[in-house]
Amino acid sequence: MTKKLLLFITFLSGVNTFAQQDGYWDKDRSTTKEINVSARDRIVIKTEDLPLGTTEIVYRITLLDENQQLASSLVSVLKSIPDPTGISQGSAGAVFVLSKISGDDKCTYAIFSTDKLAADYKDSGKTLESCLAQDEPVSKDAKRLSIDKSSCLSDTSSALWFGFESKNWIMKQKIVLEVVPWVDKKLSRGWSVDNRKMIIDQCKTSNMAQKMTNSDNFCVCVLDKIQSKYRYQEFQKLLAVERSKVFKDAGDSCFGEKSTSSAVYSDLRKEASLLIKKGKYGDAIAKLSIIIDDSKGTVLDYSTIGNSYLMTKQYGKALKYLLDGEKLDSTELLVQLNLAHAYLLNDNYKEAKKIYKKYQSQNVTDSLSWIQKTEDDFKAFQKAGIKNEDFERVLKLIRE
Repeated sequence: MTKKLLLFITFLSGVNTFAQQDGYWDKDRSTTKEINVSARDRIVIKTEDLPLGTTEIVYRITLLDENQQLASSLVSVLKSIPDPTGISQGSAGAVFVLSKISGDDKCTYAIFSTDKLAADYKDSGKTLESCLAQDEPVSKDAKRLSIDKSSCLSDTSSALWFGFESKNWIMKQKIVLEVVPWVDKKLSRGWSVDNRKMIIDQCKTSNMAQKMTNSDNFCVCVLDKIQSKYRYQEFQKLLAVERSKVFKDAGDSCFGEKSTSSAVYSDLRKEASLLIKKGKYGDAIAKLSIIIDDSKGTVLDYSTIGNSYLMTKQYGKALKYLLDGEKLDSTELLVQLNLAHAYLLNDNYKEAKKIYKKYQSQNVTDSLSWIQKTEDDFKAFQKAGIKNEDFERVLKLIRE
């Protein structure tokens, strides 16, 4: 065997393995039924119960003459097709699953999604309520039905009903019905679209999700972790307190991922900045408190929340947060200036004076001087209704 041939076989094996990772043909719960139908008669056949997670089926109908036997079962044929899409990718796949033999007899058939619709068909012969109808008599047929393209299948499908009508006028006929379901591995764990949506909706009401401008990625992460650990039925059987812990643990894990937490805190800072520009200092404090309470606050976060407390006349709280910010970085002059304001507004001119005088010749940013920033802040205080007889005294001090 040449190296090229070995490489080709290895490649095919890899393709098949990859293709089968998402699902499998469930041969154990396939349907194979041989039915004798009297001349000009109608009969309804229910398939075996479809396994949870069935997203597609392949069925084959073969009419046999007396004593004829199928050359090979549909299950054995499908072993060669690791992915159901291979059946519909051109005429070769469809021909491949057709029976190699059939008799001269013919029938029409229809497929129904409920037993009631099938019973109505048996009485009336009408196929208007069917999800698929073959009105042209055939001696054999094979098709693939998928959940996204056929109304025959849905997340809640438990079985299908095949209705047959003999087109023989005198002799009875023998019909072989074979149905093989394709099971999606993830959906087989019970995580249907509706069930996944329920988890995401519940996640969005959590405290963590409420911190985020857009919690979609975070909640998908939570869903993935729950799906990987539990079947849906297992998850539903947990006590309420146990489910809450599962949510919390998954949320902590997802939130702990650097990309998620960084994005969340960045969004919170942007929101706080916009609120401050609108004069909504109380709302800004709420956003910044989330960051600080999670121990993710930077020195600038402490400076901003301290200033917001000053603007809402909560001088004691302002002093507390600004002293905490100073511990993070005593060289940050925005913190130092707000700290001086806090001492001043807390009637401690002596401590305020030390700070105002110490940094009077420096810049608080690369382009804004300490003196100019102090003047701007005092104007903002006065606009907010905050008055202090020492404002002019401070300005005179730092201008000397």
